[in-house]
Amino acid sequence: MYKIKVDASHVFEVSKADCEALDAVETTSNHYHTLADNQSIEATVIQSNFNSKTYTVKINNNSYQVQINDVLDQQIEALGFEIGASKKVNEIKAPMPGLILEINVTEGDEVKENDALLILEAMKMENVLNSPRDGVIKSISVRQGETVDKNALLIEFE
Repeated sequence: MYKIKVDASHVFEVSKADCEALDAVETTSNHYHTLADNQSIEATVIQSNFNSKTYTVKINNNSYQVQINDVLDQQIEALGFEIGASKKVNEIKAPMPGLILEINVTEGDEVKENDALLILEAMKMENVLNSPRDGVIKSISVRQGETVDKNALLIEFE
Protein backbone atom coordinates (compact mmCIF):
# COMPACT_ATOMS: atom_id res chain seq x y z
CA MET A 1 0.00 0.00 0.00
CA TYR A 2 1.36 3.39 -0.99
CA LYS A 3 0.44 6.67 0.67
CA ILE A 4 0.47 9.50 -1.84
CA LYS A 5 0.41 13.10 -0.62
CA VAL A 6 -0.49 15.75 -3.21
CA ASP A 7 0.33 19.42 -2.53
CA ALA A 8 0.72 18.53 1.18
CA SER A 9 -3.05 18.68 1.54
CA HIS A 10 -4.59 15.64 -0.13
CA VAL A 11 -3.66 12.08 0.88
CA PHE A 12 -4.52 8.99 -1.12
CA GLU A 13 -3.86 5.33 -0.40
CA VAL A 14 -3.07 3.29 -3.49
CA SER A 15 -2.46 -0.45 -3.64
CA LYS A 16 -0.06 -2.24 -5.96
CA ALA A 17 -3.12 -3.65 -7.77
CA ASP A 18 -4.40 -0.08 -8.31
CA CYS A 19 -1.05 0.84 -9.89
CA GLU A 20 -1.07 -2.22 -12.13
CA ALA A 21 -4.65 -1.49 -13.25
CA LEU A 22 -3.75 2.08 -14.25
CA ASP A 23 -4.09 2.50 -18.00
CA ALA A 24 -0.97 4.64 -18.48
CA VAL A 25 1.51 4.64 -21.35
CA GLU A 26 4.89 6.42 -21.32
CA THR A 27 4.86 8.32 -24.61
CA THR A 28 8.34 9.85 -24.24
CA SER A 29 10.75 10.10 -21.34
CA ASN A 30 8.82 11.38 -18.29
CA HIS A 31 5.68 11.97 -20.38
CA TYR A 32 2.63 9.76 -19.86
CA HIS A 33 -0.80 9.35 -21.37
CA THR A 34 -3.60 7.73 -19.39
CA LEU A 35 -7.33 7.23 -19.56
CA ALA A 36 -9.54 7.74 -16.51
CA ASP A 37 -13.33 7.59 -16.75
CA ASN A 38 -13.00 7.75 -20.55
CA GLN A 39 -11.06 11.02 -20.32
CA SER A 40 -7.60 11.49 -21.78
CA ILE A 41 -5.02 12.74 -19.29
CA GLU A 42 -1.52 13.95 -20.14
CA ALA A 43 1.02 13.81 -17.30
CA THR A 44 4.64 14.94 -17.22
CA VAL A 45 7.15 14.41 -14.42
CA ILE A 46 8.83 17.81 -14.36
CA GLN A 47 11.13 17.27 -11.39
CA SER A 48 11.98 14.28 -9.21
CA ASN A 49 14.01 13.69 -6.06
CA PHE A 50 14.49 9.96 -5.66
CA ASN A 51 15.94 10.21 -2.11
CA SER A 52 12.99 12.11 -0.65
CA LYS A 53 10.51 10.44 -3.04
CA THR A 54 9.09 13.80 -4.08
CA TYR A 55 8.00 14.76 -7.57
CA THR A 56 6.56 17.71 -9.43
CA VAL A 57 3.96 16.41 -11.85
CA LYS A 58 2.16 18.45 -14.50
CA ILE A 59 -1.28 17.07 -15.35
CA ASN A 60 -3.32 18.79 -18.06
CA ASN A 61 -1.37 22.06 -17.52
CA ASN A 62 -1.66 22.04 -13.69
CA SER A 63 1.43 21.31 -11.57
CA TYR A 64 1.29 19.28 -8.37
CA GLN A 65 3.83 18.44 -5.68
CA VAL A 66 3.63 14.70 -5.01
CA GLN A 67 5.26 12.61 -2.28
CA ILE A 68 5.03 8.82 -2.43
CA ASN A 69 5.56 6.70 0.69
CA ASP A 70 5.73 2.92 0.57
CA VAL A 71 5.01 0.60 3.52
CA LEU A 72 8.50 1.00 5.00
CA ASP A 73 8.34 4.80 4.73
CA GLN A 74 4.99 4.72 6.55
CA GLN A 75 6.44 2.51 9.32
CA ILE A 76 9.41 4.84 9.72
CA GLU A 77 7.04 7.81 9.94
CA ALA A 78 4.93 5.95 12.52
CA LEU A 79 8.08 5.43 14.60
CA GLY A 80 8.68 9.18 14.55
CA PHE A 81 11.67 9.09 12.21
CA GLU A 82 11.99 11.52 9.36
CA ILE A 83 14.54 11.98 6.62
CA GLY A 84 16.80 14.79 7.76
CA ALA A 85 15.19 14.93 11.19
CA SER A 86 17.20 16.86 13.72
CA LYS A 87 16.19 14.78 16.71
CA LYS A 88 18.52 12.00 17.75
CA VAL A 89 16.93 8.57 17.74
CA ASN A 90 18.31 6.34 20.48
CA GLU A 91 16.13 3.28 20.13
CA ILE A 92 14.37 1.22 17.52
CA LYS A 93 10.95 -0.17 18.44
CA ALA A 94 8.82 -2.66 16.53
CA PRO A 95 6.44 -0.76 14.22
CA MET A 96 4.03 -3.74 14.35
CA PRO A 97 3.83 -7.20 15.89
CA GLY A 98 5.95 -9.77 14.07
CA LEU A 99 8.75 -12.31 13.99
CA ILE A 100 12.45 -11.39 14.05
CA LEU A 101 13.84 -13.19 10.99
CA GLU A 102 17.36 -11.83 10.99
CA ILE A 103 19.58 -9.55 13.07
CA ASN A 104 22.43 -7.98 11.08
CA VAL A 105 24.28 -6.23 13.92
CA THR A 106 25.81 -7.04 17.31
CA GLU A 107 26.35 -4.93 20.39
CA GLY A 108 29.24 -2.50 19.92
CA ASP A 109 28.92 -2.41 16.11
CA GLU A 110 29.32 0.95 14.43
CA VAL A 111 26.54 1.54 11.91
CA LYS A 112 25.90 4.17 9.30
CA GLU A 113 22.55 5.75 8.49
CA ASN A 114 20.42 3.38 6.37
CA ASP A 115 22.43 0.24 7.27
CA ALA A 116 20.10 -2.76 7.58
CA LEU A 117 19.75 -3.58 11.29
CA LEU A 118 17.22 -6.40 11.28
CA ILE A 119 14.39 -8.02 9.37
CA LEU A 120 10.93 -8.20 10.92
CA GLU A 121 8.32 -10.45 9.31
CA ALA A 122 4.82 -9.07 9.73
CA MET A 123 1.65 -9.89 7.79
CA LYS A 124 3.64 -12.26 5.54
CA MET A 125 5.97 -9.42 4.49
CA GLU A 126 9.64 -9.03 5.30
CA ASN A 127 10.37 -5.53 6.58
CA VAL A 128 13.99 -4.41 6.73
CA LEU A 129 14.49 -1.91 9.55
CA ASN A 130 17.37 0.41 8.69
CA SER A 131 19.43 2.59 10.99
CA PRO A 132 17.96 6.10 11.27
CA ARG A 133 21.43 7.55 11.99
CA ASP A 134 25.13 6.89 12.31
CA GLY A 135 25.95 5.41 15.71
CA VAL A 136 27.06 2.52 17.87
CA ILE A 137 24.75 -0.32 18.91
CA LYS A 138 24.39 -0.22 22.71
CA SER A 139 22.09 -3.21 23.14
CA ILE A 140 19.92 -5.66 21.23
CA SER A 141 16.78 -6.64 23.13
CA VAL A 142 15.57 -9.44 20.81
CA ARG A 143 16.82 -12.71 19.37
CA GLN A 144 16.40 -14.25 15.94
CA GLY A 145 13.19 -16.30 15.82
CA GLU A 146 11.56 -14.29 18.63
CA THR A 147 8.03 -12.91 18.27
CA VAL A 148 7.62 -9.27 19.28
CA ASP A 149 4.65 -7.02 20.02
CA LYS A 150 4.12 -3.57 18.54
CA ASN A 151 6.39 -0.95 20.19
CA ALA A 152 8.65 -3.63 21.71
CA LEU A 153 12.21 -2.34 22.17
CA LEU A 154 14.45 -3.95 19.55
CA ILE A 155 17.75 -2.03 19.49
CA GLU A 156 19.30 0.81 21.52
CA PHE A 157 22.05 3.20 20.38
CA GLU A 158 24.80 4.63 22.59
